[in-house]
Amino acid sequence: MKRRGILAALAAVASLPSPAGAQQPGRIYRFGFVTPQPRTQPHYAALFEGLARLGFIAGKNLQIDERGFNLTPEQYGPHTRELDAAKVDLIYAGTGAPVRAVQKANTAAPILTIADDMVGEGLVQSMARPGGNTTGVSLLGAELDGKRQELLIELVPGIRKVAVLADTLVASPKVLQTLEASGQAQGIAVTIHKVGSAAEIAPALEAAKAAGAQGVNVLASVLLFINRRIIFERTAALGLPAIYQWPEYVEQGAFAGYGPRLDQIHREQMAALAAAMLNGAKPADLPVRQPTTFQLAINLKTARALGVSVPRPLLIRADDVVE
Repeated sequence: MKRRGILAALAAVASLPSPAGAQQPGRIYRFGFVTPQPRTQPHYAALFEGLARLGFIAGKNLQIDERGFNLTPEQYGPHTRELDAAKVDLIYAGTGAPVRAVQKANTAAPILTIADDMVGEGLVQSMARPGGNTTGVSLLGAELDGKRQELLIELVPGIRKVAVLADTLVASPKVLQTLEASGQAQGIAVTIHKVGSAAEIAPALEAAKAAGAQGVNVLASVLLFINRRIIFERTAALGLPAIYQWPEYVEQGAFAGYGPRLDQIHREQMAALAAAMLNGAKPADLPVRQPTTFQLAINLKTARALGVSVPRPLLIRADDVVE
């Protein structure tokens, strides 16, 4: 990790309330997981790297529950009960259904999660005082969905119709109405295409193309995150430039991304909160954190394949340009 990243992680811990205890020499801390994602996801590696910098080293004084990855929804509740019976010190619950299942199980272990809107989704009582036994990082999902739409309009010269790909379960009517009104104010028609499962994604994109869409704003969503490869492939085949929640996506072939980096959030903010709770701090006393750094990333190779000439001012502004 770069020196700046290390200092940021240490500063994040220093800004947290003093934990109830301190790291105990010789103790093995047990870290449970309840997530549908594989352990190989880069942001998990970043989380473990951040924890190691803070004294919790996997395989030494930190025991990681390897069974908690790649879970199906039916497994969330039973696995949580297993973790609770094993008296783990902390549970990382993937956003959405996993964290709700872990909360419903009424586990005694503190819960760490990341969500687009921690308060709006009812996961905590407030940002400053989460209450209960859950805390984590809230991603400003709705605000950034709007910013990404603005950027997409700038990135694709002459665009007049934008399709919004939204998860039925998380996209609020208010956010969708705001996106439509914002587009209308700029002379852009915005059409909403909702999906509730992976099987509905490709047909929704095809319907957007048939309706004349010239670009896609992919809203923040766990469903769309997990199935991003489907979106990459269909938008490429349909000739639709799309902008996404995570800048890292451009490294995987996406046209553009704007927001915080998922790996950085885990390495710094999530690791800081995890370390505090492993040391004994109560989630109710740990304010929910928010990202402070946002990046614009553009994939020029993908842009050329789509026939999009990205304006030079945006290339200058971009934090990451993939050639």
